[in-house]
Amino acid sequence: MVENTRNPIRIDLNEFKLHIHLKKIQLTLHFNSPSRRFYLSVIALVVNEMKRLGKITSIPLGGHLGLLVLLNETIGGSAGSSDRENLLPRIYRKWKDALPDLEDAPLFKVLGRRKEYDEGIGRTYPFAEAEKDSWANLFEYQGSEENVRLKFAIDRVGATLDDVVIVYDDFFGGDAWDKFILSLKGKHETLPEAETIHSLRKVSEPLPSTTERQKTPWQGRRRWAVLLALAVVIAGVIVLATWKLYLKPAPEEKASVEKMAFPLPDKPSIAVLPFVNMSGDPKYEFLSDGITEEIITALSKSRDLFVIARNSTFTYKGKSVKVKQVSEELGVRYVLEGSIRCEANRVRISAQFIDALTGYHLWAERYDRDMKQILALQEEIALKVLTALQRLQKDDARVMGRGVKNVEAYLKAMEGRERFHRQTKEDNAIARKLLEEAISLDPEYGRAYVLLAATHNMDVWYGTTKSPKESLGQAIKLTQKAITLDPSDGRARAYVALLYGMIRQWDKGFPEVEQALTLEPDSPDVLVNAANFFLHVCNHDEAIRLLQKAIRLNPFPHAVYFYSLSGAYNMAGRYEEAIEMAKRGIQRAPGNQSSYIALTVALSRAGRYDEAHAAAAEVLKVNPKFSLERYAKILPLKNQLYIDRTIDALRMAGLK
Repeated sequence: MVENTRNPIRIDLNEFKLHIHLKKIQLTLHFNSPSRRFYLSVIALVVNEMKRLGKITSIPLGGHLGLLVLLNETIGGSAGSSDRENLLPRIYRKWKDALPDLEDAPLFKVLGRRKEYDEGIGRTYPFAEAEKDSWANLFEYQGSEENVRLKFAIDRVGATLDDVVIVYDDFFGGDAWDKFILSLKGKHETLPEAETIHSLRKVSEPLPSTTERQKTPWQGRRRWAVLLALAVVIAGVIVLATWKLYLKPAPEEKASVEKMAFPLPDKPSIAVLPFVNMSGDPKYEFLSDGITEEIITALSKSRDLFVIARNSTFTYKGKSVKVKQVSEELGVRYVLEGSIRCEANRVRISAQFIDALTGYHLWAERYDRDMKQILALQEEIALKVLTALQRLQKDDARVMGRGVKNVEAYLKAMEGRERFHRQTKEDNAIARKLLEEAISLDPEYGRAYVLLAATHNMDVWYGTTKSPKESLGQAIKLTQKAITLDPSDGRARAYVALLYGMIRQWDKGFPEVEQALTLEPDSPDVLVNAANFFLHVCNHDEAIRLLQKAIRLNPFPHAVYFYSLSGAYNMAGRYEEAIEMAKRGIQRAPGNQSSYIALTVALSRAGRYDEAHAAAAEVLKVNPKFSLERYAKILPLKNQLYIDRTIDALRMAGLK
């Protein structure tokens, strides 16, 4: 089976294991008995329902009694009565008391952890308090034992629904859950309600009582094993007969670069296969084709992607092909495949995004929407592909996708971001225009506001604004808008702190820095902006610490990381290190004046005046209008001594 390693929370219904790999909790739990398997399946049921609803919420179990009975009497081994008055209270009690108990682990075996003494009853695993608390926080129960409402509260440990995936056979997400239930039922139909389950039990051989099952467990389990085997055989026949109605599972074979008909491009390459119409009605064929074409069109607008044209991918329409074959014949690394099913005014779209060179699913998802939402759904799928690819290429692309709803807005913001980081006044102007267009397309796209604010701030440094005060005021206003849209965005808070430093309102900056570092302590962007705020208040030791950590987390960063660290080393009197960092900043952005200024200061302070004069000449090449008087006014350093030292060093190098 191909393993999806991209999701930090995986519910594996093949081996009945729950993998959780988050910052505060790293666990693999094995639900290794019939009754334990039942409770992992209940977790999967709750997750699948939350994904269907599109939000993390409590799920009433009374309406799923038929499904719970099926789970209990198959994989659960009929460990307890399936009657409502017994089954629901049992689930409630286990969810409330046993599942959150990580230390005693009554409902699972913790893999990779040894108990203190042995596996006997009463022995506990050694866990940190944070691990135990995080695990307990995942389980929320409401209602009562008669009216059970359960929630897998992944948001309490910093996860989202996108971070969770259900795995079964070679399927992921909603498709995996459907296949899992199909394997238990033995036929492909709508899940029965509780009444249907009970009516089936009446016409078949009567079930033994709980007491009888306890006396003859082998007979009961053997009977269910026979029924389950029969169900699997029936399911196999049905699946074979309706193979063309289903998406093929992700390939276990990896594509070979050597066998590709064309060399792989130097940027991410993707083929979008025609989505399969699973509705059984030819009139929906146009819809599946239209969705495919719209996704191809949306992806093709990105300059960072190599997208195979419609005419080439549609040659595979109606054919049974492997992802490996598509990859090698078209010369692409990534393949998107999917299906649609329409009923009345509802549409279900399933999609899988696969890395053909590794065989891994980067993600797989199912969407259930009203037909009128189809256009928005096309954009949503295209956007998810873009962010998945960008995440592989750049560390902060996931952040750029945060809160965006419009593909055009995302693409313009990504291009604007790339322009901004070239660190020239010409590119800064282009970036501003692109980001303004992105906001006009998606007025609630918070990250676009932060980047737009950054362009106004850079106008002050480049000397391209008539009023630094107005530019900084506009930058603060834009960043505050981003915080209003998403108060938990640590990057926005760190940037507004930097801006408060620019206008010398230190008291306003400190709480924002503190909150930003609390919200996102391992975000390189947060760290570098927080470091620059500490530079403003002349705390060079803290600035160095934060910048070193940021570069460790992002070893190939933008120039600002290096010239900021150079400035911190200059302030600390560590001139050789400052010279090295400034040179690295110049390598990252040769047209940026800040790196040359930092280099000039370091060389001058180190007494290497000939080299300092050469560096100063580069400052003037980048910005012929550079003025020491103006630069002294905008230097946002709290201690005048450091401003004087910087200006003197630049003057000694020949700048005026």
